[in-house]
Amino acid sequence: MPFLNEMLDESSRKRMELERLAAENQGAAVPVQSLDAAAIESRYRFDVDGIMAAVRSEILGQDEALAALERALQIVRADIADPRRPLHTALFLGPTGVGKTEMVRALARALHGDADAFCRIDMNTLAQEHYAAALTGAPPGYVGSKEGTTLFDQSLIEGTIGKPGIVLFDELEKASDEVVQTLLNVFDNGRLTVASGERTYSFRNSLVFMTSNLGAKRIQAHERAKIRWPRRLLPPSPQRDRKVLTKLAEHALLRRFTPEFVNRIDTITVFNWLDNDILDSLIDMEIKRANRRLAKHGVTLYLDHTVKQYIGRIGFDRKFGARSLRRAIRQHVEAPLAVFLLNDLQRSNTPQLVEAYIETGMVKFRHGASG
Repeated sequence: MPFLNEMLDESSRKRMELERLAAENQGAAVPVQSLDAAAIESRYRFDVDGIMAAVRSEILGQDEALAALERALQIVRADIADPRRPLHTALFLGPTGVGKTEMVRALARALHGDADAFCRIDMNTLAQEHYAAALTGAPPGYVGSKEGTTLFDQSLIEGTIGKPGIVLFDELEKASDEVVQTLLNVFDNGRLTVASGERTYSFRNSLVFMTSNLGAKRIQAHERAKIRWPRRLLPPSPQRDRKVLTKLAEHALLRRFTPEFVNRIDTITVFNWLDNDILDSLIDMEIKRANRRLAKHGVTLYLDHTVKQYIGRIGFDRKFGARSLRRAIRQHVEAPLAVFLLNDLQRSNTPQLVEAYIETGMVKFRHGASG
């Protein structure tokens, strides 16, 4: 019975995929706060401090962005946001690989226990004007108009009892003008009615985030100029430098989007470039994630300082941020580690430590003391 076997195989594949994702998110959700008679009346019961501690453990070098997120969560938790608009609308600007999308994932993991528990719309797939129907649904008379099908997932938009939903419009600047304009109603009244009028999506219980690389080139040129003579002799204060970066980003924003659109965004945050001083912390975070995946093999990976220096030296590129570091770890740590696991690791019922070290300019592995 080939058909039955295919169904069983597919079911097994899905189960294993769910197990892998569950292991990645294990213990990530912050417990819901218990009701307190002395507390203010609110629809929301999440712990802001706990949520932010979890997000800060995953997002490095972005203190201002984290502070802005914390302020937004405090407003939501106090339940004093305008009830006819999304709970908060935020735009994250900055170069690639600095944590804009990762911050939304970290928030979803802390809030809902799953890094994928948000409605993500990749705006780079909506670059032509007729793709506006992907958000608003097909107009009357067209195929699919009665179904009101869109890219939105209402269950993820609405969130759960005591917790808001999360929506991400990723790489906003790559969408067509018509697609961007469809978001005005979402920002204004927290609702989007499909073109046929058959269905309305509510964003009034949602945190809406957008990301964009607008202004990244000008910001990069500004950063390079700071280290050149004579400006490096008289560096600007952090406050002044921050104002310059914000103005550069906002100028690029207004060149791409209409003032009516920009004026409906609650907060606009410019993310910092990642610097060498957080390299060790970034590597530690990636190895921590790798160890969650290695847990099913009963293995813990340890990198000494020389390995971290090696990975930082060959893998960190400021232009590409954390992504270049992840590529280096995958190529120079995970790939040879996989060979070690398959060929050299001795099967054991007790936890095992695997130590990484540098030999002849390469990362190699050896058995450590049992954990």
